Amino acid sequence: MKYRIKRSKRKTIGLEIVGGELLVRAPVRATEGEIERVISDHRKWIEKSIARQMEIKNRAAEKGMLSEDDVRRLAEEARKYIPGRVVFYGEKLGVRPAKITIRNQKRIWGSCSSKGNLNFNCLLMLAPMEVIDSVVVHELCHLIEMNHSARFYEKVLEVYPDYRKHHAWLRKNGPEIMARAAR
Repeated sequence: MKYRIKRSKRKTIGLEIVGGELLVRAPVRATEGEIERVISDHRKWIEKSIARQMEIKNRAAEKGMLSEDDVRRLAEEARKYIPGRVVFYGEKLGVRPAKITIRNQKRIWGSCSSKGNLNFNCLLMLAPMEVIDSVVVHELCHLIEMNHSARFYEKVLEVYPDYRKHHAWLRKNGPEIMARAAR
């Protein structure tokens, strides 16, 4: 099986499928034999993951790839829509972010920095509005709990009781949306 190795000061060997190819993240001192054993032990997962990524890529292509102009329009739309949702739910939670940024991110839908800045992926605009709201609430709750503890999710569900349903939608459909973006 063909793969690419990225060595670092990490302690364990990690496997990741990137663009339909296997990326092995390995400690500097890991031997080729150790890497081959880990790959062999996880061959079924690797094959299944590569097949899934290729299926997502094909479905994305069928729906149509997004041009840079499409992504720019989505970012403009997100800049108009998302801050209003942040204000709406922020008032319910009693929090206000320091800054809101809209980006075209490759892997995440939103994030919250330790400085209280919220970042959102412009591709969220391709999801149902309820899904966008679920991401907004999730990130705002990080201004209260900077983790994914039980207390964090209690707060999320208190403000957005259907959170799990919309989070599940994003986990199922999000990879296809991400795959449509021109990068």
